[in-house]
Amino acid sequence: MKVPDSGMPDETYWESLFDIDLILERLGLDPSVRDVAELGCGYGTFTLPVARRIAGRVHTYDLEPEMCSHTQRRAGEAGISNIQVNLRDVINDGFGLDDAYCYACLLFNILHCPEAPALLNEAARIVRPSGRVLVIHWRSDVRTPRGPALEVRPRYEHVLAWAESAGLTASPEILLPSWHFGVILTK
Repeated sequence: MKVPDSGMPDETYWESLFDIDLILERLGLDPSVRDVAELGCGYGTFTLPVARRIAGRVHTYDLEPEMCSHTQRRAGEAGISNIQVNLRDVINDGFGLDDAYCYACLLFNILHCPEAPALLNEAARIVRPSGRVLVIHWRSDVRTPRGPALEVRPRYEHVLAWAESAGLTASPEILLPSWHFGVILTK
């Protein structure tokens, strides 16, 4: 299912909107992390850096065949072999991974979808005990150059309520300059 307001701009412009290393550092993605699931690989903006940082495999998913092909090609060109790209509708069909399989699940700029609570439940299902669901999203308290309409952007309070329903414990809100916030949800 295509998430509203999720179209991708030009790759160079898109990647200029994130301090990727800072985001991954603040979310605790390092060599202690093994297998990770990522919803929405897009251009591989986060997929490739995550694959370089962790000790396991990145299982990344996208609805768009072009995004899957692009990420796969970028990984090959970079010599990164621990990425498995999956063309799959995770919102309708789930991740297709076993319960408690992953150390972490990445939900970046996706929780403005109407299915956000169910998506967090699915993410909680696939992370192991003490595993983490890592969320970032566009802030709604500052003007941003991209992102969905302000009225559909989740705020920290929304993520907190959804996390509680999914049996996850939320960290304090993490500000991710300049236009995002993050939350670490622990199982």
